[in-house]
Amino acid sequence: MIECYHDSMKLKEMIQNYIPFNEQEAKDKDFILQAMDVHEDLLHRSNPFMHFSSSCWITNQERTKVLMIYHKIYDSWAWCGGHADGEEDLCAVALKELNEETGVNQYRLLSDKPFSLEVLTVDGHIKRNAYVSSHLHLNLTYLVEADEKTPLILNKEETKGVKWIPIDLLKQEVREVWMMENIYQKLVNKMKGAK
Repeated sequence: MIECYHDSMKLKEMIQNYIPFNEQEAKDKDFILQAMDVHEDLLHRSNPFMHFSSSCWITNQERTKVLMIYHKIYDSWAWCGGHADGEEDLCAVALKELNEETGVNQYRLLSDKPFSLEVLTVDGHIKRNAYVSSHLHLNLTYLVEADEKTPLILNKEETKGVKWIPIDLLKQEVREVWMMENIYQKLVNKMKGAK
């Protein structure tokens, strides 16, 4: 069973070694590396401009469905994920968020290396009765396989729903058009080539 890398490979080195899938990933990889050269506090939300986050792209064994949450802030079906909050092992962060947001604790991590990377815009929003200004997420995504028969749990603090969505219905379910067309569709395309 594959486990997260647990600091055996430092975050910057891992990103430097990442092979981009497309132009978006190539440009975002360069952006992230430049940001790491300029900012020292990218693992913490205290950096109001940008900080690291981590996501899971969760598929069933047949690669026909993905597990998504209905995110309250984005008002859309979305992947699982969250902030690094000081943790350098972003794989562990993604898996923790998977469990917290869906209840899934039995899964197969398909690689301890990122499956995808992206720089994402986050619009200003209210969280815990306080305004959070627009900022960037420097995001690493990990590919995870889970059994769609596993019982799911709704995390009412952050989500309005959790369910398996057939890949061919994603465009109908996801309300964030840019995310669907540029990130989720990319992940679907990459997943088709994943083992």
